[in-house]
Amino acid sequence: MNHIEQLTTIISEATSGIAFTGAGISTESGIPDFRSPGGVWSKNAPVMYDDFLTSRLERIRYWKMRREMYGDFKAAKPNAGHVAIAGLEAMGHLAGVVTQNIDGLHQDAGSTLVVELHGTNRMVACVSCGKEWEPDAVTARLDAGEDDPDCDECGSPIKSKTISFGQAMPVTEMQQAFQLSTKADVYLAIGSSLVVEPAASMPRHAKQHGATLVIINKTETPLDPMADLVIREGIGDTMSAVMKRLDPNWQPPRTAP
Repeated sequence: MNHIEQLTTIISEATSGIAFTGAGISTESGIPDFRSPGGVWSKNAPVMYDDFLTSRLERIRYWKMRREMYGDFKAAKPNAGHVAIAGLEAMGHLAGVVTQNIDGLHQDAGSTLVVELHGTNRMVACVSCGKEWEPDAVTARLDAGEDDPDCDECGSPIKSKTISFGQAMPVTEMQQAFQLSTKADVYLAIGSSLVVEPAASMPRHAKQHGATLVIINKTETPLDPMADLVIREGIGDTMSAVMKRLDPNWQPPRTAP
């Protein structure tokens, strides 16, 4: 039995599976992996949360990096991996998605239960009063010459609703993710290096609570030795092949020429 047949069998028997996704699934949609060579953080050190709050220069640097990334995120569309995961949820094999990604592509693909551990870049919020803006509105301010946009209600700094380095993880999302991981019968760790804690402990937690652990990632991860199946091939191709076996009429999304 090859790995696609193995994965198809595992998924076909799942009724409460979880897809745990990292940056690797979104690189196929044109979103760079922040940590990879050539990624944003290989060129610029990330802005620490405390520094963002206390240093105008660090806020200027933060928004410069955000502006550089904005085009990739705005243009990105769900790829075959995202769409396949949504399809597995619709079939009743997956109970939801736990993601380290901030791009919202799982929701765009049709997944209905998505736990975003690191927040979302689809909204900007004031760090004090909580007022929110669409990213386009803030980008327009940056393009107009503002280098450190602030809240028009209270004057405090504003930032993307993502979790920055040094910022506390969201309590509700972490609790929900661990609850889903505890109940999972199959855990698909997809496109994640599984080194960023505490999120990376969730596949281990699921395995310890009886889940079949599958890792789909092009490079080795620390959890490979405990996995029931490890696949080192493209996510879109792998998930498309599984979906074709489960539903011969399934079609991956069309990609731009």
